[in-house]
Amino acid sequence: DLMTMVCHRPEGLDQLEAQTNFSKRELQVLYRGFKNECPSGVVNEDTFKQIYSQFFPHGDASTYAHYLFNAFDTGHTGSIKFEDFVTALSILLRGSVTEKLQWTFNLYDINRDGYINKEEMTDIVRAIYDMMGKYTYPVLKNDAPKQHVDAFFQKMDKNRDGVVTLDEFIFSCQEDENIMRSLQLFENVI
Repeated sequence: DLMTMVCHRPEGLDQLEAQTNFSKRELQVLYRGFKNECPSGVVNEDTFKQIYSQFFPHGDASTYAHYLFNAFDTGHTGSIKFEDFVTALSILLRGSVTEKLQWTFNLYDINRDGYINKEEMTDIVRAIYDMMGKYTYPVLKNDAPKQHVDAFFQKMDKNRDGVVTLDEFIFSCQEDENIMRSLQLFENVI
């Protein structure tokens, strides 16, 4: 398609070095890897899904990759540039706990309305279960994601208004070791 034909050159590495937690040397290595996988300099969703699914051969990663793609594509352009990729990676690998939680909140906030509702959380958790595949969760029944989410949601929705705000999300995650551990699982799937 036309998008892939247009080559994208990233902004200066100096600027990216200032904006991220990576050194110039690390950025050069990351850029080489990125260009290797994506010679055009941009990744569309299909390519992203293909690359991502290689890491999860036993499950179906396509739905989770879709949500992840949207979280990386902060400008909603339908493609991920090297800058988008490195910015997200910088937060996930080297960001503060709060930065990581903000990023995770945005991933879960599928419709980007500033809240996480139970459906959104269920969709993400179900996508993670699908991706990890039957080998990881051999005994899970179909309603497992729902039970998982019900328990989480009850802890997070402090004022019981049916949605979780960013503040509630960050507070719950920091106060509850189990939630943090579940998010650690999430970090490992990036």
